[in-house]
Amino acid sequence: MLIDSHCHLDASEFDADRDQVSQRARAAGVMQLVVPAITAATFDLTLAMRERYGCAVALGLHPIYLAEHRDQHLAQLDDALSRHAPVAVGEIGLDFFVPGLDAARQVALFEAQLKLAREHDLPVIVHIRRSQDQVLKYLRKWRVRGGIAHAFNGSRQQADEFLKLGFKLGFGGAMTYSGSQRIRRLAAELPLEAIVLETDSPDIAPAWLAGPPQQRNEPAELPRIAAVLAELRGLGVDEVAAATVANTHAALPALARIDS
Repeated sequence: MLIDSHCHLDASEFDADRDQVSQRARAAGVMQLVVPAITAATFDLTLAMRERYGCAVALGLHPIYLAEHRDQHLAQLDDALSRHAPVAVGEIGLDFFVPGLDAARQVALFEAQLKLAREHDLPVIVHIRRSQDQVLKYLRKWRVRGGIAHAFNGSRQQADEFLKLGFKLGFGGAMTYSGSQRIRRLAAELPLEAIVLETDSPDIAPAWLAGPPQQRNEPAELPRIAAVLAELRGLGVDEVAAATVANTHAALPALARIDS
């Protein structure tokens, strides 16, 4: 059995066949999905994934959607964290890859959400694209209850710093490409207890969906992603599955209670 620690099942790409996507995931042995929100406007849709499919949810304001966030959305998030018992605050963080995103506003939003995570005693799911060191800076400042560094692609030194702060590192589709040498080396060499598995579906398609044309990613691809990790580490798939499930539960303690 596996946990997809990061899946946007609420995304519009799944509107036509979401029930079938959920069914395929369970048939493939993916026992749980963690669905992080991206904007306040989608909180209800994210929460609907829990009601309809039994998913775990996280609530947060994603840095890429900066233009959609308003100051009052932080109060809305605060209220939602109190009323809806998510497993984490997320997806939050910093993105210095997408052009045109105001860095100072991103930082202010990130810090405000880290403060909320502290107040609600929740872990966080962090977006760290081209921003690992900056994210680490603010995690050291606010000292939240750990969480997951989503789609990790940093250095070994950065990985070790996240681990010191109580974080697990998310590995998924990028690890399946033979050219992703740094990510594959980290997946092979990091302590197994550092790693959680994710699809980030419908995004970050694994190598076998790359096309052309690129096909949509979905949670049912997670067993093949787990098999890649097992091969890189010279382990059995069952051992990798058991370890990454335990790691996800350690990163998100409320999820462990849901799954028990």
